[in-house]
Amino acid sequence: MERSLHELSHWRVLSAFALLVLLLVWESLAPFFAYFVGSTGERVRHGVKNLVLGAFNALLTGLGFAALWWGTAQWAQAHDFGVLNQVAMPGWARLAAVFLLFDVWMYWWHLLNHRVPFLWRFHRTHHSDSRMDVTTANRFHIGEIALSSMLRVPLIALLGMQLGELALYELAMFAVVQLHHANIALPGRLDHALRALIVTPFMHKVHHSRWQPETDSNYSSLFSFWDRIFHTFRLRDDERALRLGLDEFDSPKDHTLFGLFATPIKRVSPSARKGNSSSNHLKGGRFDVT
Repeated sequence: MERSLHELSHWRVLSAFALLVLLLVWESLAPFFAYFVGSTGERVRHGVKNLVLGAFNALLTGLGFAALWWGTAQWAQAHDFGVLNQVAMPGWARLAAVFLLFDVWMYWWHLLNHRVPFLWRFHRTHHSDSRMDVTTANRFHIGEIALSSMLRVPLIALLGMQLGELALYELAMFAVVQLHHANIALPGRLDHALRALIVTPFMHKVHHSRWQPETDSNYSSLFSFWDRIFHTFRLRDDERALRLGLDEFDSPKDHTLFGLFATPIKRVSPSARKGNSSSNHLKGGRFDVT
């Protein structure tokens, strides 16, 4: 089992790197927003900072939480504890249940990061990126990752998950997360077809809008249907008119490595989110069920 987990982790890293390279090439050849056209150095600096945050977070989870998750999963299996251990089902059905249960948790955790002011302070690091690209998938504050990692301990026990199942979910989830953060556009019909099941680039660009009603929508990570079920799904007709980022984090010093780590302690006006980019109010935007 330990060897299988090691191999799965190895393939997860390789697949994430391969997809990163593929999407970086795609962004270079056909970017959706022209952030870095003619400015390769700025693009490299932007991407490196985001990837450094991702490396810190991977180090934290690898050294600080992986053993704890492993121990919790082993305890749940040994004591026949957790929802998934109470129902006999074939392996494929159990894995499908793991994906659905863990993904709905990810939906609610993401929503809480927007609704709870303390959590939003950390999550702002992710949303402050006004030039979202595939590297933004790694741009999370280490405090947010630590809180999320701690909450996974009781969740693994309550669900009765095996660590290999969690690794498979994360492999699929992070691939989709890289895709929908990338500065690309899928053909319209393909994006429409895929978002019946997974989160797509058009769908997630709306979530990174500066206008709060759009920011506070489309919380899904892997499966897109949670937003339809819980009525938080939103599209707009003019995606190219979107302005990404957060108004209160437009200073260059907010996007240095120090600034990114200091994001949670930056003082902003209590009404800053409500006033986010009034000039970006919905033109052709809508809640949608398609």
